Amino acid sequence: MPYEIRVSTSKRQLTLLKDGKIVRSYPIGVGKMLTPTPKGSYRIINKQPNPGGPFGVMWMGLSRPHYGIHGTNNPASIGKIVSHGCIRMYNQDVLALSKIVPIGTIVKIR
Repeated sequence: MPYEIRVSTSKRQLTLLKDGKIVRSYPIGVGKMLTPTPKGSYRIINKQPNPGGPFGVMWMGLSRPHYGIHGTNNPASIGKIVSHGCIRMYNQDVLALSKIVPIGTIVKIR
């Protein structure tokens, strides 16, 4: 698979790579101390446009149940340590990303 997503929880940044080269980086919100974003290697297993509630305009579920990359109804939370473990993105960013990466894309969280 040519695409890979790398998430740095410390930098609060999601980086999209294609064939090992950086394509784009996005600011993100990550899990707070009591509900941290889980480190490890996962895959995108589904996409759900307009999931409603706090998930903004797009949900991309990870192979770790109940975790995903999603938009937000609270753009002020991007760049902060605020979520229940999910990776939060600006709505326009998660829409752009979801159009590029197919289901099955590897997501490495460190």
